[in-house]
Amino acid sequence: MSRRCDSGLVSRCCTPDECGAALRRRSPHVLSRWRAQRALRARAAAYVAALFSEPLDADLQWLAENGTNGDRDHARWELRYAKRALGLLTAQRDALDDRTGSAVAAALGRALARDAAIAPGRLRIAERQLNARLRAYGDALVRREGAGTGWHLGRVLLDFAGRKEGSPPDVVARAGDILARYLSESNEALREHFGAPRLAGDVPANATGY
Repeated sequence: MSRRCDSGLVSRCCTPDECGAALRRRSPHVLSRWRAQRALRARAAAYVAALFSEPLDADLQWLAENGTNGDRDHARWELRYAKRALGLLTAQRDALDDRTGSAVAAALGRALARDAAIAPGRLRIAERQLNARLRAYGDALVRREGAGTGWHLGRVLLDFAGRKEGSPPDVVARAGDILARYLSESNEALREHFGAPRLAGDVPANATGY
């Protein structure tokens, strides 16, 4: 079977193999770009897979006792959202390549759509909830006043968990420690899949686990 091939100035009929060969000769950079995009997508998917690991049971139990009034399912989802949001923020801020953040965001969206833990018909709600946490954790990461970034991160986690009233300093500090560990793990995964991350100049080392 032949088809029309516009690989040159003069069109002619050719087989699919001939057309493919002509296109490869004419535009080798197209194939190279496609391979690079495929490799970037694969690295982003592997990075996001690390963000979908389940929270430690000790962290879940602690947040249920100190934030969600005993609701373990709520605590589990808050920790899931926190890990994924902080992982995306890490990729957007610290990656070597500016394309990484977009690739990770796309991979996160695909993974969320396939997440069996999200009930049918609840995907849009899950997306809105994750976006709300992205904004809040992003704001907390750049806040310096008071007790520092770790404190603000801890307060965000507790607020979303439902603990709106004032929390004892040790509770806020423990929440901040959990999220600092998530940031450190995200940086480690970023390094593994994309190369050594760069740290933004205005982010203190103790806020990222470095």
